[in-house]
Amino acid sequence: MAMMTGEDVREILRVLRAAGADVWIGGGWGIDALVGKRSRPHRDLDLMHRADQEPAVLAALAAAGFAETLDQRPVRFVVADGAGREIDLHPLVFAPDGGATQASFDPGRPFPYPPDCFVTGTLDGDTVPCLSAGQQVFFHQGYEPTDRDRHDMALLRETFGIATHF
Repeated sequence: MAMMTGEDVREILRVLRAAGADVWIGGGWGIDALVGKRSRPHRDLDLMHRADQEPAVLAALAAAGFAETLDQRPVRFVVADGAGREIDLHPLVFAPDGGATQASFDPGRPFPYPPDCFVTGTLDGDTVPCLSAGQQVFFHQGYEPTDRDRHDMALLRETFGIATHF
């Protein structure tokens, strides 16, 4: 697997915007977008997308050389290109209030996305859509954290003065 660069992220976002797809960056790149700088290497790009736009997302990524490598729908799926860049995609079903849910592996307990969790950050000076610091903290609960997770949560504590559980 190749490491994902900031230029890779911006290129993928351009491809998806051109297709009319709404996406938000999560995971490590999402945290870096919130703090406005790359803080560590990233193996992949986590993107949340509107489930009803999935055909457009897949078509745009296929045209850019990405093919599906893992299908765990409706929770998530992964695409990769010939260079080894990976995108972990998470389909969201939106409610009229602007919030959304994502299916989970625990039936009946979808992941909630409140309306205010869809924010913007910056990557190399470009404004990008991402998930809020609070949503990032929410997703880093209920499992044994890795060193990357500890790094990411420390960065959110330092930047935003928010509490995290590790």
